[in-house]
Amino acid sequence: MRWFIPALLLAAAIMPQREARAAEAVDVVLVLVDDVSRSIDDHEFEMQKQGYAAAFANPQVIAAIKNGAIGAIAVQYVEFASSYETRTIVDWTVIRDAETAQAFADQMTRASRSAWGRTAIGAGIELALKNIAGSGFETQRRVIDVCGDGTSNHGPEVSETRNHAVESGVTINGLAIINDKPMSWTFAHVQPPGGLANYYRENVTGGVGSFVVEIHDFQSFREAIARKLINEIASRELAPHRG
Repeated sequence: MRWFIPALLLAAAIMPQREARAAEAVDVVLVLVDDVSRSIDDHEFEMQKQGYAAAFANPQVIAAIKNGAIGAIAVQYVEFASSYETRTIVDWTVIRDAETAQAFADQMTRASRSAWGRTAIGAGIELALKNIAGSGFETQRRVIDVCGDGTSNHGPEVSETRNHAVESGVTINGLAIINDKPMSWTFAHVQPPGGLANYYRENVTGGVGSFVVEIHDFQSFREAIARKLINEIASRELAPHRG
């Protein structure tokens, strides 16, 4: 009977493999990419976290999610500073209702700050693209939201990374935190010629329906995130894509 076990192994090897589990369908795959470089002070860091939490608690956002074609979105939260300081802080979470939205927001707000280095926007986008490609979701919309208070000064060229994202069908939106009272050593970084919002338009954002919003305070951040989520969930312009 020595042949019995090898024979079983051979039979298992040549048997057709089961089909992979079908990809989960969602209306939007969204990566929130936040700047945690040294120019982001504690107040700005908390404003980002609390702004997102407030937006995901907004009844209009929850209604938009429920009324989508699928009734669900997949969201992930990433932080970046220098090119070697990019981290996925909250992995993919499927949000369908107020409870799942609150669970995602709770994970985000509880997480400690991951870095304090320079500003590698391109590296943050690269990580988001990698995560989207491996997400396994089937979706009509793939979106990256970049939130920060300064220009990219480390890592890959941000405009080239943006172009690669757009060519692959990903939309990048920008949330530019305006520092009206910068330190002298950060002035050129946070207030580039033409303004930070214009820098984001020219170098960071792109794709179908992309936009840039200037953020001056918590209230404007919370409202901008809520409007953005509603618009993204409601948009069904693109053909389904499997990440």
